[in-house]
Amino acid sequence: MLSLVRHGAPSDSTPLLIAHGLFGSARNWGAIAKRLSDSRPVLAVDMRNHAGSFHDAVHDYPALARDLAHVIEAEGRAADVLGHSMGGKAAMVLALTRPDLVNRLIVADIAPVAYAHSQNHLIDAMRALDLSGLAARSEADKRLAQSIDDPQVRAFLLQSLDLKATPPVWRLNLNALEQQMDLITGWPDMSAQAPFDGPALFLAGGLSDYVPAAARPQIKALFPQARLARIPGAGHWLHAEKPREFEAAIRVFLDA
Repeated sequence: MLSLVRHGAPSDSTPLLIAHGLFGSARNWGAIAKRLSDSRPVLAVDMRNHAGSFHDAVHDYPALARDLAHVIEAEGRAADVLGHSMGGKAAMVLALTRPDLVNRLIVADIAPVAYAHSQNHLIDAMRALDLSGLAARSEADKRLAQSIDDPQVRAFLLQSLDLKATPPVWRLNLNALEQQMDLITGWPDMSAQAPFDGPALFLAGGLSDYVPAAARPQIKALFPQARLARIPGAGHWLHAEKPREFEAAIRVFLDA
């Protein structure tokens, strides 16, 4: 079972399950999950090979979707599901393979297509980070800056560095993620699955190129009820860059 963080009091309301993106964790969603839990239980999970969840050599979308299915089944009722990036692809596969478990689907800044880019350069940078004598995140940031220029990317990655361990360790299964990067940036063959007929919201960042116009026919083919919207001024990490606007869009969709 995945490690998860629960927000809000138990209630009869439909729970919301949140699945983070590559190199992320449930912790990344703490503020938004807490605010959304004012009207429903919210479960933010650590995906396999990330943060507090188990490590496994397999890291493909059917496996990630099964992990999410187990969490929902343990709750004993269907859930609304929100996934960002890698978590969004896992949520889409879950909706297509287990539609009985998904009431409403929210996909944040990702499409059901294969991407040509790789994130293995970030894995190389994390592996190369000198962890000896590290006691402060500021020092880790200074060292990581030698290979990663973007301070936002460094801050995001360093959330997965456990400085309390001796020596510090990455709370990521870097080997599995590296070996299966093509599967993570890819998209499985879902042609044998019926479309997901439930309500779906594809919410993209206005400055992001992850959901191009060319992907819309594929989105509509798999998710006929999909609504597509963009948050102006937001990039790929739209929930972190424009949290209030992101939260407002989610609430409108879930309360409709």
